[in-house]
Amino acid sequence: MIFDIDFNKLLGLFEYNPDNLLQFGTLTFMFLLALGLLIYHALYSNQRLRATFLLIFSFFIYYKLGGLTLLLLVGVGVANYYFGYLLFRIKDIDTRRYVLWGMVVANIALLGYFKYTNFFLSQIAAFQDAEFTALDIILPVGISYYIFKVLSYLFDIYYEKYEELPRLDDFMLYVTFFANVQLGPIDRANEFIPQIQENLFTSEEGRRITGLAVFFIASGIIKKMIIADYIYLNFISRIFEDPLRFTGAENLLAIYGNSIHIYFDFSGYSDMAVGLALLFGYKIIDNFNSPYKATSVAEFWRRWHISLSRWLLDYLFTPAQMGMRRMGQWGNALALLITFALCGLWHGATWGFILWGTVHGLIMGVSVVTKKLRKKGLTTVGIKESKWLNFVRAFITFHVITITWILFRVDTLEKIPMIWDQLTDNFHATVLEQFYGGFPGVVILSAIGLVMIFFPEKWKENLKEFIVSIPLWAQGLVLGLVIYLASQIMMADMVPPIYFDF
Repeated sequence: MIFDIDFNKLLGLFEYNPDNLLQFGTLTFMFLLALGLLIYHALYSNQRLRATFLLIFSFFIYYKLGGLTLLLLVGVGVANYYFGYLLFRIKDIDTRRYVLWGMVVANIALLGYFKYTNFFLSQIAAFQDAEFTALDIILPVGISYYIFKVLSYLFDIYYEKYEELPRLDDFMLYVTFFANVQLGPIDRANEFIPQIQENLFTSEEGRRITGLAVFFIASGIIKKMIIADYIYLNFISRIFEDPLRFTGAENLLAIYGNSIHIYFDFSGYSDMAVGLALLFGYKIIDNFNSPYKATSVAEFWRRWHISLSRWLLDYLFTPAQMGMRRMGQWGNALALLITFALCGLWHGATWGFILWGTVHGLIMGVSVVTKKLRKKGLTTVGIKESKWLNFVRAFITFHVITITWILFRVDTLEKIPMIWDQLTDNFHATVLEQFYGGFPGVVILSAIGLVMIFFPEKWKENLKEFIVSIPLWAQGLVLGLVIYLASQIMMADMVPPIYFDF
């Protein structure tokens, strides 16, 4: 028959399969996305219907990602909504504080149970020189992100940023929105929820939305599926899995490639999230702003994972800083150290992540307490602020970030001395000359990645405006071409994002 449809396979698209998790960019996701968009835009004229459908669609996408852990997500959202309502109604400042911190502790305890139980138990066992068998605890998809979302909502209520609270279903759409529930960005309720009432596609900006969506989705596919996945599978993963099998030259190239991979993997997925949100008429924060052009570690964090940096600034660093204000700059430095040590722990339950965050906090803390001394030193030697000085600072910052990414990448700290030994005792510089012959695809895509990383901002904006200005059929052609290129370069299924388990 012409229409020989396997309905069992078709129905399987709507079932949770733990061995084949749904990811942006896969054919299954594209099919479900296209179906969702058709229904959503058919309902678009009715604001409540389209919002209700998008909530159901977000529930469904999360079910495809995490199965019955959807119940935990819903439970967290509903519980925090009603405790937020209670907090909103209470006038007594002491009672408000108790309710707020009760919910903060409850949310952090929930996150801690799923994410850190085995880590802490393993450390206790190691301290006691005892054997440890990990508990069978499943890490719910995106729990770090949606816990931070609900916490920001509670803090904003406590700081009286709301004159009235949103509806429960609108709040749940904010918490579960499919485009960013898995990997962020961590947007704010008071920025997302008002958009539910807006009609972005019928506004003056509506004409630009499709072009912007195409630009971000195409950018994300190029970064994540074409560059990041290819250089990771074909080179980086092999080196970091067993550094001793490779020369120091290959380890060095993997360290630089790792910087490209981490940035393109995460920012590519974030770009796709921004583009997908635009297709449904929502604007979420663009999470990256050329972070490798930063001239200091502090500036790097203003450009990297911007939604997390903003969350840490508003809800962790600023309160800690205020509590230590009598200590002056030393208090600021200590607040930075605490903030970024906890930032490292948020990223993952390993000593590598904790040390990575702590090192960043220490560098920024030292920068704070030595700021006046460094400025005086530059003046004394006659060096003024200039483009060349900023270039040197950016060069140093990029290498500091690249080196600290090693802590982020390795699965055990024992691999760090292995990498160091290979770099110092087994370098074999001749391998650098031969590298292109062995890994031409890795070299070419890494070079393209470096060009994209250091691309002038004006050129990026011009490219974005060009995509926005061309006809709809041409935008479709651009996106189709990018998808075709990705399908030709991909050697296997899409690699799970490095931030998938955070």
